[in-house]
Amino acid sequence: MKPLLFLLIVLLNTSLLIAQNASKLKDIVAFQKHLNAEFANPEESPLTSEDIKKFEALEFFAIDTTFVIEAEFVRTPYESPFSMPTTTDRMPIYVKYGEAYFELEGQSFKLNIYQNQELITKTEYVDYLFIPFTDATNGETSYGGGRYLDLRIPTGKTITLNFNKAYNPYCAYNGKYSCPIPPLENDISVAISAGVKAYKK
Repeated sequence: MKPLLFLLIVLLNTSLLIAQNASKLKDIVAFQKHLNAEFANPEESPLTSEDIKKFEALEFFAIDTTFVIEAEFVRTPYESPFSMPTTTDRMPIYVKYGEAYFELEGQSFKLNIYQNQELITKTEYVDYLFIPFTDATNGETSYGGGRYLDLRIPTGKTITLNFNKAYNPYCAYNGKYSCPIPPLENDISVAISAGVKAYKK
């Protein structure tokens, strides 16, 4: 290959990577802004009336695009509905929709992906998927009860896990809520230093 052609290919690939990274950053910043706006709005916020008076912004881990992972998606179409335990006696009905396989820090992981059977009756949530998970930051820098990821049904054999969008259940802010408890099989043994941190009043 001629040196000039090789250089042009390298520059093109570099430009593409920079553009992709910029798009990821923009998406994560938009997520953080939206979440802060929701928490600041008394009509939407899960915060107590006392806490919302003092609320300025949630604390996030530094944005890290290495935690934007293209995982292998495996559909599990013949799963039976089950009652997912929560922090109260409420037992919402879920179905295991699929599995996400990925590597992080040289280790292989699998996360189960769930679909809420009540939510999918609503038009805006018909393709909504849910991953409750725990990791090595829980009880330290993130909420001890684990965090959540919201996803949409993928069209191919991969699914994007953007842990920069990992958020706390409402129970982390207000004891009046009933929140799904992440199943043991959705524990990630490494630290996911991305997304929303533990809430400090």
